[in-house]
Amino acid sequence: MDVPELLEAASLLVPEKIATENDITVNDVWEYLAHDEWEVALSLLEELGDVHRLPLGLWEALATAAEQMRLEKSAAWCHWRSYETRHGIIRADLTLRPAAEARRRTPISGAGVLRPMWNIGHRTATGEPALDIARLWVELTPLLEPGGRATVRLAPLDPSQWQHLRPGQVITMHEDRSVAATAVVLEVQQPPAISTATPGSSGRP
Repeated sequence: MDVPELLEAASLLVPEKIATENDITVNDVWEYLAHDEWEVALSLLEELGDVHRLPLGLWEALATAAEQMRLEKSAAWCHWRSYETRHGIIRADLTLRPAAEARRRTPISGAGVLRPMWNIGHRTATGEPALDIARLWVELTPLLEPGGRATVRLAPLDPSQWQHLRPGQVITMHEDRSVAATAVVLEVQQPPAISTATPGSSGRP
């Protein structure tokens, strides 16, 4: 499929009744598609996906469309949301240690590139912390400076190891054995049943 076909098919998976805080609905998406405003249509579909759980097929279609338009950040975000649709959502309030107190001296990328280790309560047979890997997405900012604080999303390498997390739980981030950041879990959502609706079908969630 080319970009307009992907976006049109994705739009069919969005219920007409849902709206963003700015009262954007899928009907607005269709208006932009009619005028070949593909990048705007993609952005609006991403926004609609943030206010309502939408099928996996939508995010996969948007990721492909974004890649064809060479919109790297949008493609990365849509792939991230595809992962969350499959495996669930983990959000946390993260505070990086200041540069004077930690190994890291430079900002971290916010776009899901960093794959740090996390102490989420697991132990080795000898009682030492057993660290688990999860990619990190920082909300609303492309970079997080040392000492900075932000809401983040986590994508575990092995989601089954993270199912015990609960809001309010404190976990720590590590880039080596020392603590690089502390995070308080804000939200844990288990994955919904993955919809079989795919772009080009007439199914709706």
